[in-house]
Amino acid sequence: MDIYKKLEILSDSAKYDVSCSSSGANESYKKGLIGNNHQSGICHSFTEDGRCVSLLKVLYTNFCIYDCSYCINRQSNDIKRVAFSPRELADLTINFYKRNYIEGLFLSSGIIEDEDKTMALLINVLEILRFEYRFNGYIHLKLIPGASKELIEKACLLATRVSSNLELPSSKSLQLLAPDKTQKNLMQPLKYAKDVSFQKDNKPIPMSTQIIIGATPESDFSILKLSSNLYNKALLKRVYYSAYVPTNSDKNLPSIETKPPTLREHRLYQADWLLRFYGFTYGEIMEKRDNLDLDFDPKMIWALDHLELFPIEVNKADKEFLIRVPGIGIRGAFKILKARRFKELNFENLKKLGISLKRAKYFITIGGKYFGEKQFYPEYIKRALTKPKKKRFYHPSLFDTYHVALSGEL
Repeated sequence: MDIYKKLEILSDSAKYDVSCSSSGANESYKKGLIGNNHQSGICHSFTEDGRCVSLLKVLYTNFCIYDCSYCINRQSNDIKRVAFSPRELADLTINFYKRNYIEGLFLSSGIIEDEDKTMALLINVLEILRFEYRFNGYIHLKLIPGASKELIEKACLLATRVSSNLELPSSKSLQLLAPDKTQKNLMQPLKYAKDVSFQKDNKPIPMSTQIIIGATPESDFSILKLSSNLYNKALLKRVYYSAYVPTNSDKNLPSIETKPPTLREHRLYQADWLLRFYGFTYGEIMEKRDNLDLDFDPKMIWALDHLELFPIEVNKADKEFLIRVPGIGIRGAFKILKARRFKELNFENLKKLGISLKRAKYFITIGGKYFGEKQFYPEYIKRALTKPKKKRFYHPSLFDTYHVALSGEL
């Protein structure tokens, strides 16, 4: 088969894996090698219509010995099956790199024949890139659960980042939808990688995983508890949450017409951010509920559940509490702490610092003054934050185009 036809099939098969972030990689330029990436991630290229084409995201093969109910590449599906050779995929990657189509590779695979053979084939691709082409750029490699520790170790020494998908949030769900897999088996590559990571430039290799959301009935509480445990054990740099996209008809799966729970996925990412950077525990986030609120972000809900702690005086509060105020966030807290070294802050000062006062004003005082409405109770604040904005009309000769900027801070 023509190599570009293979690429079309195998890149389409890889689109359901969302754990392809390159942030956090730090490989400096080395003389005599080609390719480079840095702390903020690889350099992205964009097409004219805005599509990012910086990573070649592809499967080595869509052949698979497993029959997982939720996977488009399951053994029982009647689809076109193809595979690259290691040489084909390495040549394709380096040619795309030299043409400035991509800056790196995201490589995963179905399981062809057995786990060790599949892992060995993926390693062969990386060996050609690293040793023959002297490629020093970003490579994210999916480790193969069930592969030997020796092969996992070899893969970690060649890749920039590795991951192994847990796929579903519980052993019970795996037994139902992927009976040939166990959570222990899916976790094993990450444990191997952690054990050998010290050999790579004397620093741990960044690791991540992906969990499918909405294919099975687990609560957000159980999902965040799992993520928190993984972070606490230092097994992962990041957990990715993937809203289940129905691709197969199966009695144990949601209907093929079911829409992916993308808003739930978004809330889980927000809660995950609170776990990793804001000092929250999963117990705090999920203290009064099993599932995250879909109308408001989890930090807002936590604040509304704990109005007895508010309002706080913005000119006196410490960083740990400032970052828990909806609308301030980490960058906002540092700006406040820096600015108030020189003077007592007022309402206008906070606006100039970029603080989202639409949300924050209900939880703070500024110079002893409260700028929220008098009714200080959760339902009123919720209504105030969701009431429709007044329509504004623009003269077309003066305002042909305009942009609405949304704050990235929680």
